[in-house]
Amino acid sequence: MRTTLLLITLLFTAMVVDAQDNPAITAWMQNTTGIMGRHYVSGNSTPIEDNVLANVQKVQYSDNWSYINATGIPAYVSGPFLDGNPSLATNQNAIFRFPLYPVKNEGTPTSTNAGNIGVFINGVALFDFRDGVGWNSNTNSLCGGPGNTPCPGGPMAQTDWSRDAIPAEMAGFDCSKAHPAMGNYHHHQNPSAFNLDIEVVSTICNLYDADGLYAIDSTQHSPLLGFAYDGFPIYGAYGFENADGTGEIVRIKSGYQARNITSRTHWADGTDVDNGPDISTTYPIGYFREDYEFIQHSGEEDYLDEHNGRFCVTPEYPEGIYCYFSSVDENWNSTYPYVVGPTFYGEVVASKVNSITEPVDTYVPVSTSTSFLSDEGVEVNIFPNPAVDLVAIQIAGLNKEDLNVEMFDISGKLVERKTLYQGSTIVYFDTQTYYEGIYLVRVSGTHGLQSKQIAIVRY
Repeated sequence: MRTTLLLITLLFTAMVVDAQDNPAITAWMQNTTGIMGRHYVSGNSTPIEDNVLANVQKVQYSDNWSYINATGIPAYVSGPFLDGNPSLATNQNAIFRFPLYPVKNEGTPTSTNAGNIGVFINGVALFDFRDGVGWNSNTNSLCGGPGNTPCPGGPMAQTDWSRDAIPAEMAGFDCSKAHPAMGNYHHHQNPSAFNLDIEVVSTICNLYDADGLYAIDSTQHSPLLGFAYDGFPIYGAYGFENADGTGEIVRIKSGYQARNITSRTHWADGTDVDNGPDISTTYPIGYFREDYEFIQHSGEEDYLDEHNGRFCVTPEYPEGIYCYFSSVDENWNSTYPYVVGPTFYGEVVASKVNSITEPVDTYVPVSTSTSFLSDEGVEVNIFPNPAVDLVAIQIAGLNKEDLNVEMFDISGKLVERKTLYQGSTIVYFDTQTYYEGIYLVRVSGTHGLQSKQIAIVRY
């Protein structure tokens, strides 16, 4: 009897240890230092601090579920939203429930929907491609959304031509490629700042210094960025070339491409539908979701399937799991279907809940990395160098802790100290009052430090 009890105890202990190693529990960015959200308003390039905690506040778990308490507010500065959006990012006071062991949907795939379809590891929402606007073929005009007449069948009715938020709402995204819907701040796409793309398609970062969740690093496997509502993980744009974890680090590409059409009369599968607007400068190809078609790339493992994912090995899942990727093109501009969609791979069981109704444990984050800021770890970039009036210090990849960023003069005297917050990748120094000369920038945290020289010049 005693032996049986011991075996049961050991088995239970092993289950708990396994659960605590599950990335659906351990990957979330818990705010342990009191980081507050900040935002810009139009015309003011000085961030305003909000009285709302950023990132994730608590992670709890049971045998089958993780529960994520989050405000939906990022550590990076949100706003402004220059398309007239009157909303600001507001506290969502949310509890998200995710499965610890997601499963494939063996039946008809579930379509993504309006609103939350996933959550990034900082607690910020993920939406799919849509913005609630479609094409009314009866009036030959846009319908739904602000300033348009309602679509036939109601505000959320599906039309034959559904507008894509990425090109249509570009003017309303902040530097981090996000905006709020009735206060619910969210990304539709890769959550890396516009000014970090190779080809910059929005100049908002030039007006309001801001950031994103991570910086793309083409030499490293992309970090785990979040989870879709079917529980499967979301990664950035780069991964192992081969699904088994071998091969070079390559850009993981969407299997969708723009259709070669001049008029919108049929869907890609040949279905005859109500006509949409002809291709034009007002309604260019890609303006509607139905402008894309899926192409099967047999034998090319660096292309994603119709859900924008693939089964593969990652650093967090060495045994392999189905993963979504935040797809981008060769210029790092977002590509349809952006993150997840137009259907989910798995059974959609995650959701917001009002309360936790089962016994749970609280996960206390444990620091495990040893080389985050070492010479072979994350790259620290300082620019411009030499500098005149402003210096930016940026790290590649994902920043999981608050970092100290210090500026020393040539004699070793500390000139200024700042904090690069968890879930942010960039910090700035105003050097207009600095003397000309050589300075040392030191970035340090619990996982190491890096030091680099920079020259301040006066022309």
